[in-house]
Amino acid sequence: MSEADASLYELPFEYILRVVKPERLLNRDPKYGDIWWLHRRPAKPMREAVESLPRFLVTPRVSKHRLFVWLEGRCLPDSRLFVFARGDDYFYGVLHSRVHEVWTLRMGARHGGERPTYNNTTCFETFPLPWPPGQEPWREERLHAIADAARELDEARNAWLNPPDATPEVLKKRTLTNLYNERPTWLANLHAALDRVVWAAYGWNDPDPAAVDEDMILSHLLALNLDRSGTAEPAGVE
Repeated sequence: MSEADASLYELPFEYILRVVKPERLLNRDPKYGDIWWLHRRPAKPMREAVESLPRFLVTPRVSKHRLFVWLEGRCLPDSRLFVFARGDDYFYGVLHSRVHEVWTLRMGARHGGERPTYNNTTCFETFPLPWPPGQEPWREERLHAIADAARELDEARNAWLNPPDATPEVLKKRTLTNLYNERPTWLANLHAALDRVVWAAYGWNDPDPAAVDEDMILSHLLALNLDRSGTAEPAGVE
């Protein structure tokens, strides 16, 4: 927006006028001083990718638990979030499955040696979905089973996060981090149900994905990755 339009948002505008503008004027690149009220890196391709979507998926760069949540299309995500320009429950379900979590823990790094990190290059772009993006069989029952399980998980979580008539004090404690720290039985059951239908979509023969160790999951994914790419083993996978 123009400087005149931005100034209508009085409090944030006066703050950046006082705090941001002096720093921008010292920048060696004069264009940053000329547009001092705008973000330096506005992530235009990302904004264009999500602007027509009623919702899109995000996950934190650094998180104790690998969580995926929906944001409304009108939201502007923070730089600490990775954005996926998809609004379908199938995609949400696969990314929130144990299969994807195991892959991200192996392929990602650790922030400060502790908290798992997520990035698009090693965690997502190397991850083989049950069907390659753009080739999803939208009438396939296995795909709809994932979407149904993902929707049930999301609705149950939202009901826990925002119970009717909850006080502000209660709502402060109702965070996804706290929920996954406790991991009540109902939540574990919903994730187990999601994992089973994701497993079935890959066509793997193991009867219970919960009983399969991480090395076997990685072996399955690596074989699929190599089959689709026809390239050498992805860096970081042993």
